[in-house]
Amino acid sequence: MRKTILAAGIATLIAAGPAFGGLTLSGTIFDKKIEDPDFQDGISGLTTGMVESTLGADGNPVYVPGSGGAVDSSATFNNWWQDTAGSKAISLNLGETAPGSGLFAFNDSSFFPIDNELFGNEGNSHNYHFTMKLGGTTSFKSTDSFNFTGDDDLWVFINGTLVMDLGGVHAPVSKTITGADLVGLGLAENTAYDLDIFFAERHTTQSNFNITTSFRVEDRVEVPEPGSLALMGLGLAGLLTLRRRRV
Repeated sequence: MRKTILAAGIATLIAAGPAFGGLTLSGTIFDKKIEDPDFQDGISGLTTGMVESTLGADGNPVYVPGSGGAVDSSATFNNWWQDTAGSKAISLNLGETAPGSGLFAFNDSSFFPIDNELFGNEGNSHNYHFTMKLGGTTSFKSTDSFNFTGDDDLWVFINGTLVMDLGGVHAPVSKTITGADLVGLGLAENTAYDLDIFFAERHTTQSNFNITTSFRVEDRVEVPEPGSLALMGLGLAGLLTLRRRRV
């Protein structure tokens, strides 16, 4: 009987799959310094074509040499996504704009999530120099949309493919992609894909980060290793056995 309970418990855990936390994007902020290459160097304006159309083997964007954007080199660009002056986990919650609307948003016209933290503000009123990686999963219908308004660099990848390209040091700009656009790229409706968002704040004096979307966006949840899953199943079985003994 105990073996039957154990098998049933493990089967239930497998069937349940990962438990997503709703419209939340989680990731990491990497602090940077004024003296770091590519930060506080110049204002390039909106620069498209700075990164390749697919993510690199390390899961990060790949800089296109000579593409500008106030970037010195591929080596300095790769440093954006490394922990050189401290890092911090972050989660952004996208709230529904109106009950039942199916439209969710995160809006911050003063987006300084690491003020007085990590390497500090370097004598400025805010910690202006940082990068951010956010990850999750997304699915969509052709009528859905994803809008971003902000500064500076912003790249969105779905299924490892670049779908929004707003590189460079620039004033706030807006761009919208639709589910129909993604279908045109060969993606399918109502199918879960990896969502990767990369953002950089490289220059004083402002930082805007605004997302409004009807795409389904979910936190990326790690699936437990087989050994961990078995231990969870054993724990569940033990609880069920103890309960039976008390009845």
